[in-house]
Amino acid sequence: MLTRLSGGHVVDPASGRDGVADIYVEDGLVVDPPSNGRAADETIDCTGLVVMAGAIDIHSHIAGGHVNTARLLLPEWHRAFQARPGETALSKVGWTTEETGLLYAEMGFTTVVEPAMAPSSALHAHLELADTPIIDKATLVVLGNDDMLMSMIREGESESAIADYVAWTVSASRALGVKCINAGGSAAFKENVRKFDFDDAVPDYGVSSRQIVKTLQKAVTSLGIPHPLHVHCNNLGVPGASSDSIEATIRAAEGDPLHLAHIQFYGYGTEGKRRFSSRGQALADLVNATPEVTVDIGQVMFGQTVTISSDELRQFAGSKQASPKKSIIFDHEANGGGVVPMNYKEKSYFNALQWAIGLELFLLIEDPSRVFFTTDHPNGAPFTTYPDIFALLMDRSVRARWLEALPKSVVKMTALPEIEREYTLGEIATMTRASPARLLGTPDRGHLGAGAVADVAVYRPGEDKAKMFGKAAYVLKDGDVVVKDGAVVKRKFGRALTLRPEPDKAMKTRLDRYFDDRYGLSARWFEVPDGALGRDEPFKVVPCRA
Repeated sequence: MLTRLSGGHVVDPASGRDGVADIYVEDGLVVDPPSNGRAADETIDCTGLVVMAGAIDIHSHIAGGHVNTARLLLPEWHRAFQARPGETALSKVGWTTEETGLLYAEMGFTTVVEPAMAPSSALHAHLELADTPIIDKATLVVLGNDDMLMSMIREGESESAIADYVAWTVSASRALGVKCINAGGSAAFKENVRKFDFDDAVPDYGVSSRQIVKTLQKAVTSLGIPHPLHVHCNNLGVPGASSDSIEATIRAAEGDPLHLAHIQFYGYGTEGKRRFSSRGQALADLVNATPEVTVDIGQVMFGQTVTISSDELRQFAGSKQASPKKSIIFDHEANGGGVVPMNYKEKSYFNALQWAIGLELFLLIEDPSRVFFTTDHPNGAPFTTYPDIFALLMDRSVRARWLEALPKSVVKMTALPEIEREYTLGEIATMTRASPARLLGTPDRGHLGAGAVADVAVYRPGEDKAKMFGKAAYVLKDGDVVVKDGAVVKRKFGRALTLRPEPDKAMKTRLDRYFDDRYGLSARWFEVPDGALGRDEPFKVVPCRA
């Protein structure tokens, strides 16, 4: 069936379009307008509406062991536990997998990446993602605190051998890329280390964060994995630690692509009587000067949420600020992790300055193709706060109203009142569509050119940008209308985007011995097989770069 979206304002920076045009869709793909006079079987009138490709979230914790541990820790946030009033803070967090997919779709998001999948729980994560409706999914597999990698670096093994190990891990876990979380920090934590900088060495292994990050960066590049190594730096949330963590990591990129996650949590200085200040300008300047680096923000928004992370060391330190006062810290074979509930308060000097620092970074990093739209869901805020963040970026008067409600001491410590920049629709489309697709190596999405998957988001424009982006007028997923007037009208299931790099057979044999020695299990128990998810064609393989 040929569907025509007629007369909308198409904002598609990847295809160089920003004006009124028709979009044609057939068999799940965007197609060229028919040249033979063929009439569309269905027409959706988009006159006066804004038409974009479906949005892509590159960093959102929506599945896996940590997410479910948070559900166990906080049963009072879930409908199965008790009825909850619709206007309380608890109505904004704690969704099921089904609600996650539906809420994303209602905002026009059609692809979401779970950025921290442990290799040992890959099957669990994929089973949960398979139950998340409408959106396509992908995962980043976590390496950097595992015995195998650190032992190989310590023993001076070849770059090709390490690349084979990374290739096996990515392929076996059905991941789309590699994440490194506080490289070596969780392993050091298990030896009672409580502060771990970029050049500190892991006890017993004698390898530093720098060595681990550079080794993984080389492996990812050599394998042709499109998405650069995705790095959660050392010393998250520690004021004054930038030079030993994110700044050192940025400088270590050395011309090769590197992606740094939730950088808002590294933008803290130590000036002022509270020893907490903004380093947003300095961090933005460094990012601007380092073109091989891309970043996402991890914007803090006010209200109740829960932090979930495989950074065991930092979650242990942050557990003292838990609200409500309960948390879980756990070890396992590599990263371990922690779950710490957090209530970011508008009247708190510290929380309000965190909010301001995130917006500083969004607005001071000059190139919208290198800064990505995230709250590190749910760590900075639930993803349902995205419409408010769009409004804050696009409208200086909205920022001014929010600033008026903050403590005066915060306003004095941030450059936000002086920043005049307002994001355009084209920049929003670049940051949430075109650039994420390019970063992930998925050229079939993020644009509305012929051959793209027919993931389309249509919005009603207006002065209120939060209202505009909160409920899409229409969303098409693979050519089917799944959302109309902000409500889901059709449930379907997307696919998981994966890579399948092929490791040397000798590495497979070696890992069989390794897993048998360590766990009494064959390596195949850690592989996600084709038929595991119980759906027809649950995976879509993305090619590695040659």
